[in-house]
Amino acid sequence: MLTADKNEMLVRVGPGTPMGELLRRYWMPIGGASEFETMSIKPIRLMGENLVLYKDQSGTFGLVDRHCPHRRADMANGWVEPNGIRCSYHGWLMDETGQCIEQPFEDTTSPRPSKAGCKIAGYPVREVAGLLWAYMGPQPTPELPIWEPFTWGNGFREIVLADVPCNWFQCQENSCDPVHFEWMHDNWSNRLRGDDINAAAKHLKIKFEEFPHGLIYKRVREGQPADSVYWNVGRLALWPNGFYLGSHFEWRVPVDDENTLSVAWFFVRVPKDREPYVQGSVPTWRSPIKDAQGRWIGSHVINQDIVAWVGQGVIADRTKENLRSSDVGISMMRQRFFSEMEAVAAGRDPMGVLRDPSAAKCVELPNMSRKLNTEGVTFAEFKNHPLLKDRLINGFRFHYGQPAQVRAEFEQAIGVAKA
Repeated sequence: MLTADKNEMLVRVGPGTPMGELLRRYWMPIGGASEFETMSIKPIRLMGENLVLYKDQSGTFGLVDRHCPHRRADMANGWVEPNGIRCSYHGWLMDETGQCIEQPFEDTTSPRPSKAGCKIAGYPVREVAGLLWAYMGPQPTPELPIWEPFTWGNGFREIVLADVPCNWFQCQENSCDPVHFEWMHDNWSNRLRGDDINAAAKHLKIKFEEFPHGLIYKRVREGQPADSVYWNVGRLALWPNGFYLGSHFEWRVPVDDENTLSVAWFFVRVPKDREPYVQGSVPTWRSPIKDAQGRWIGSHVINQDIVAWVGQGVIADRTKENLRSSDVGISMMRQRFFSEMEAVAAGRDPMGVLRDPSAAKCVELPNMSRKLNTEGVTFAEFKNHPLLKDRLINGFRFHYGQPAQVRAEFEQAIGVAKA
């Protein structure tokens, strides 16, 4: 268990907090670029800060303070122009750096209008692989890692968002907890289908290793060969708040101390029969976490995770835990976070921060599904592959609520939909 003070260090993310200062050293995914095909301004809250994300008429994305520096009007009610976002109250125009570049009345009436003291927070935003990324930390800005899967071709991608009403850290701890797969995703799913026995293959051994971009967990379950990729390659708790499983990423982005934005990026290689395939816009959709009656949705993989996370409370009380041998990865993760918070306090770059552009432009990761995703299979093989076949027959298994239009785009890409 942890002391209350140690738990506080892990969960508080506002400016000036140890964890908040650590997380601000990394680029964070904050949504999908395709969201801005139907809007230009989106209010957003990140790490305890109220902001607006916008795309101006020149195509530049900006992330600035939610409130105008003049009279604190809500910038979400403004509009975009070729070089920024304009407040609807008195017309002050802000650029993507947060600099005030126009004050219409003062610019008209004063021969030397001063804009001193009128700058607001403005954070850099970049688009990569259909995702929008923001950096909220100090200068110099580090390189944005381009994970190798973002460079793969011939794939159908989609981005799924979910609003999770609990602290980010209990969500991220899930990415270093292999045993929960046996119970939450296998046995509980069986119970939801009406089975009354715990039939899931048991975990026989687990181990955890550090690598330059986080932690790797490896496992062996009943019936699994000794040379399985689950043991030889493993899955990644991607530092500081990601999870990588071979064909998709998940990030747990702190909204504030009590809320998390789940951001997931999925890739499916289209059959060789469909190549070359070039996807245009990457669809972005939001997954509901409760049904119409207000009950938690437990039918899909990440929805099941969310049930577990919020069930620990808005902020998990780790002073009351009883950790055991299955939690060795949890302990490693926590200790690493404490070490990295100390590094930041001492003025050093924490783990995984990249400064070399050449190193950041294509970052390879241990990958259980590399061959499938880089070489592909025929449509006939696609239909017989256990996971791909399941997606064809049963639909999207990770998040509840995939829109019909996104399913239709997927089927069109794979070659099962009518032209």
